[in-house]
Amino acid sequence: MMVHNIFMFGELPCVQQIRNKWPDFRMKKDARKRNTLKEYGVYKLRYNALRKNNIIPLEIQEIADKEIYNCPRDASITRIVQRCQVTSRPRGNVKRWRLSRIVFRHLADYNKLAGVQRAMW
Repeated sequence: MMVHNIFMFGELPCVQQIRNKWPDFRMKKDARKRNTLKEYGVYKLRYNALRKNNIIPLEIQEIADKEIYNCPRDASITRIVQRCQVTSRPRGNVKRWRLSRIVFRHLADYNKLAGVQRAMW
C-alpha cells in the first residue's frame, strides 16, 4: 500500500546511480588538461619561440622564460593522454574517433560510425 502511494505522488525511488559525464576520474583529469591546453597552449608556444630565438635581445628571452615558468604545467601537449571517450581505456585507441578498439569494433558492427564499413572479401 505504501509503495502505491509513492507512485501516485510521482516520487520514484532512485534505482540508477547518478553519474557525471565522464566514465572515470582519469577522463575528468584529461578533460581539465585539454581545456588548459586550449587556453594556454598558444601563449606557451609563442613564449617558447621567443625563448629559443637567438636574434632577439637577451632581456626579451629572459622575460619569455619567466612567462613560460608562470604558465601551468598542463598547458603542454605531451601531458595529454589519448583515452577512449566511452570507457576511458588508455591503450588501443583509434585516434580519428577517439575510441578504443573494442568500442570501435562494437559500434562498427552495428553501423553506428559514419564512414566505417566492415571488410568483406
